[in-house]
Amino acid sequence: MSADRDFAYGAAAGLLGDLFLGDPRRGHPVAVFGRAAGAVERVLWRDHRGWGALHAVVCAGGAAGAAALASALVRDSRAASVALTAATTWAVVGGTSLGREARAIGGALAAGDVEVARERLPHLCGRDPQALDADGIARAVVESVAENTSDAVVGALVWGALGGVPGLVGFRAVNTLDAMVGHKSPKYRRYGWASARLDDVLGWPGARLTAVLAAAAGDAPRGALRAWRADAGRHPSPNAGPVEAAFAGALGVRLGGSLSYGGRVEHRPVLNGDGRGVEVADIERAVKLSRRVGLLALGVAAAVSTIRKGGA
Repeated sequence: MSADRDFAYGAAAGLLGDLFLGDPRRGHPVAVFGRAAGAVERVLWRDHRGWGALHAVVCAGGAAGAAALASALVRDSRAASVALTAATTWAVVGGTSLGREARAIGGALAAGDVEVARERLPHLCGRDPQALDADGIARAVVESVAENTSDAVVGALVWGALGGVPGLVGFRAVNTLDAMVGHKSPKYRRYGWASARLDDVLGWPGARLTAVLAAAAGDAPRGALRAWRADAGRHPSPNAGPVEAAFAGALGVRLGGSLSYGGRVEHRPVLNGDGRGVEVADIERAVKLSRRVGLLALGVAAAVSTIRKGGA
């Protein structure tokens, strides 16, 4: 086994671990990082961009630095290097848990139990569940599956291919910080600015790859590309826009529109306006599309890693 295949083997093993094991019930490394980042925030918080930037550097930089040290320690052992890559990939990707949560909500909706679906929705996204009917919940789930396919799977694999274990960890750390402090609440509008912008930058390549692969793996490749081209730029997020538009076109549904976060109503543009409204059955279709996109992303990441290391 050559060194330039270490990432490919390790990442494949990590994705298999995620497929069969999902996320650990307790002691998840991402949750541990979140608690540590919260402790740092309690020390550093000021209503100032500079302090927020320091928070991002300390937390994400510290996580990536620890991963780089671990990689250096196992560099001379190919088996240990593959094992470290596998364990890290399993820890940072979340495709299986994403699918399970989406299917649980879809099952509740199919059974006509909207209240249970509302109770479970916060496990998947931050929208106000009480403001949504069954169709609104289904649309929220499909949009969350699309966006998290990029954030929780493809983006991590892209940065793993480019930066190895430190790339995997650094991307996931930044993505976690964005979820914690990157939203536009009064408390975090300035403090979370650096984390949000860094997440936009690191998420850019994974979002575009996700959109391409959604078009390739979906039922309507032309529709996905057309929706991406026509509607992605109107979305307020530079990365969620291409992903959600491509998923909408690939599934033949309309996404976007009005939504509520923390009591604040946002009116987002409709994506793939020629599509039909989202139905409960589309949740399962979105989960399956997400799984196919993740597997294709693994192939792309393995190829990129091999080419990059082969030319080094």
